[in-house]
Amino acid sequence: MASFKSKPLFRKGRIAAVLMAVLAAPLVQADVLRIGVATAGGGDPVTFSGSSLGIVRNQQLLEKAFAGTGTEVQWFFFKGAGPAVNEALSNQQLDFAYQGDLPAVVGRSNGLDTKLLAALGVRANLYLAVPKGSEIKSIDDLKGKKVAVFRGTNGHLVSINLLAEHGLTERDIKVINLDTGSTQAALVSNGVDAAFGGRELFKLRDKGLIDIVYDNPTQDVRYTRQTALVVRGAYEKEHPANVQKVVDTLVEAAKWTSEDSHLEAVLTEWAKSNEPVDSLRADLAGVSLRDKASPLIDNFLQSRYQAVAEQAKKEKLIRRPVSIDGWFEPGYLQTALKAKGLEGYWTAYGPDGKQPTGDALTAATGK
Repeated sequence: MASFKSKPLFRKGRIAAVLMAVLAAPLVQADVLRIGVATAGGGDPVTFSGSSLGIVRNQQLLEKAFAGTGTEVQWFFFKGAGPAVNEALSNQQLDFAYQGDLPAVVGRSNGLDTKLLAALGVRANLYLAVPKGSEIKSIDDLKGKKVAVFRGTNGHLVSINLLAEHGLTERDIKVINLDTGSTQAALVSNGVDAAFGGRELFKLRDKGLIDIVYDNPTQDVRYTRQTALVVRGAYEKEHPANVQKVVDTLVEAAKWTSEDSHLEAVLTEWAKSNEPVDSLRADLAGVSLRDKASPLIDNFLQSRYQAVAEQAKKEKLIRRPVSIDGWFEPGYLQTALKAKGLEGYWTAYGPDGKQPTGDALTAATGK
């Protein structure tokens, strides 16, 4: 029988040549800017509504701003909302995040190093919905009932506040922790007696499947949710120019979103998330689009975050107290407002959310 000897795939000379070529080649590492969005979103491509950042996403404004710089913009959407975003930030998997007030406070309490750069959707209402034909007509009727609450999100604390306003606590109801999609399914199937949620509930109402029995008729700011843009502390220190470009782009989008003449165009853009225009319009009742889109770090925003921090500690949602001192980084916003001539464009509100307090630049800088 003939014997065969295997031959080496490469002779020593060729191996050396390959190694030299590899070592001589420049090391190219793609620069990536990663943005996390605290919602599952919808549409194709996936997007979201209710914020000027959704406009940035839809119109690829960041991609255009960074074109030719070698920086790739990546978007990530989280069904687990704010808590899931915190985990990604902690693991350094994100650079920026669109996140609600309570999750951001929880992250800071746990030592997460972030800087809050600008508001990204304020005065968002929380609604109480019940299955069609339910005997529950108000928050007063919730005692002993199964109520869906998305724990850990910026709606969680508002639901606690609303219960307290009616003499109830979470111990007086049977809290079912459900995300946004599961909440809607549970309402339609009578899996829960009631649910706290956002504008997504209007779609079910308009289909005749549920009733909304609370909608913050007086627009009390204590019962609204705030959302902001945060940046990972290390990224902000290493890439201040990138941070400035992101805030510049956001301010431009916020200005476009705030124009009264753009209302229908804004609703059309937001509806790309598969939310009906009628639902989006209903959610705007009682508050101007300009106020909702304001990026200002004014006394209103600061007071709401401090109130959330204090109550989160009281409710034992966090173990360590949180101060907002040193958390807000308004310098980038100040620069953008000044460069674009928008220092007085948005109204800077006081802690009550009603009375103006100085000009936008003063409110944004805290000086």
